[in-house]
Amino acid sequence: MFDFWQGAEGLPVYGYMIRATIVYFYIFLIVKVLGQRSMSSIDALDFIFGVVIGDILGEPLTDGELPLAGPVGAAAMTAGLHLSLSLFALKAPRFRRIIEDEPIILMKHGVILHKQLRKAKITLEAFLMDLRLKDANDLTEVDYAILEMNGSISVIKKSQYESVTPKDLQMDVSSKGYSSVLIEDGNIIDANVKKFGSLDWLREQVHKHGYKNPKEIFVMTIDETGQIYTSPKS
Repeated sequence: MFDFWQGAEGLPVYGYMIRATIVYFYIFLIVKVLGQRSMSSIDALDFIFGVVIGDILGEPLTDGELPLAGPVGAAAMTAGLHLSLSLFALKAPRFRRIIEDEPIILMKHGVILHKQLRKAKITLEAFLMDLRLKDANDLTEVDYAILEMNGSISVIKKSQYESVTPKDLQMDVSSKGYSSVLIEDGNIIDANVKKFGSLDWLREQVHKHGYKNPKEIFVMTIDETGQIYTSPKS
């Protein structure tokens, strides 16, 4: 009668269905007890918890001979450890730094910190993509860009770009469009430069923005209106 709980060779289909129902509501209860943080912010600790719980409770759903009591108990122990570490981290800030990554500033006062990008193992292309996803295509408007502990990048725009918009003032402005990278880590991107001018034109822009040569520039971009953004190597 309780084969679905104790396990049996040749467990009937309804036994697997009962197990699946029990596991589903059991995991639902665990998530409720742990709180919504596990659902909204997936950091390293939450990821480990999800992988372990899935492995513990997934096997008895496919192997009818395994008793269900052991995996359920192991899942409860794992959830208890996860909750204990989370609560302890709230009360002990120093311990929190061990289990949670500190935010990393990738852009400060409009300057891209390329050493921080390397530390976070983020390429320039991936960084620019994340900024575009945050509606920050114009780099001249960005004050701070921060890699949060859950892996997402938050953007803080400069004050003058925060409140009043051209739409609020009923102004017609040209679309800035997509920004192209002209220089990346001191290297000229020839294919992109040819879209806007020659190498002589690029050198003129480099000198115009206060640099002796492209090697001093970490990134230079240009949008479709011709506005240029530069960030030095140091």
